[in-house]
Amino acid sequence: MKIRYFDHAATTPVSSSVVQEMLPYFELQYGNASSAYSIGRQAKKAIEQARKKVASNIGANPKEIYFTSCGSESDNLAVKGVVYANRKKGNHIITSKIEHHAVLNSCKTLEKQGFEVTYLNVDQNGFVDLEQLVNSIRPTTILISIMFANNEIGTIEPIEKIGEIAGKNHIIFHTDSVQAIRKCKNKCRCISYRFIIYVGS
Repeated sequence: MKIRYFDHAATTPVSSSVVQEMLPYFELQYGNASSAYSIGRQAKKAIEQARKKVASNIGANPKEIYFTSCGSESDNLAVKGVVYANRKKGNHIITSKIEHHAVLNSCKTLEKQGFEVTYLNVDQNGFVDLEQLVNSIRPTTILISIMFANNEIGTIEPIEKIGEIAGKNHIIFHTDSVQAIRKCKNKCRCISYRFIIYVGS
């Protein structure tokens, strides 16, 4: 019986080119990147090179790139980090009803801590209601979090328009782009909106 695998967005075999790229760090240059000895310095150099490659893909500065263990950890860090850092400016978050659970669960936790969350509706194709987004903005809104490409139905949200709305209102915009970073390369260069944080894996 042949197996047909359709869940590559969730997990997929590592490509042979990535395996070859990583082999030296499994076998030869396995040092602690925070250490002072030579193989540690080699590992640190490799991390910084990887940071530059990621930054060049999205038009960011390498100093803006932080590595985490997965997209869920990145979402958690981005949402809670932005909200906690801006709690003196407001207590309101806007997201959608179909975000990844990493975002939704972070928002649920923040609600228990006194933050207020608006969950935007989507249409039958999964697109966020932009009119509802605009109407949901308050003076206390400190974050808009809308994923770039939906991990279950594949909808590509109009993040450029959402970024413009966020920018005009001086609100930080976070987008989970784990599913989009290699599929929507041209659109991933919207970093000119200084309010956008990209999360990828």
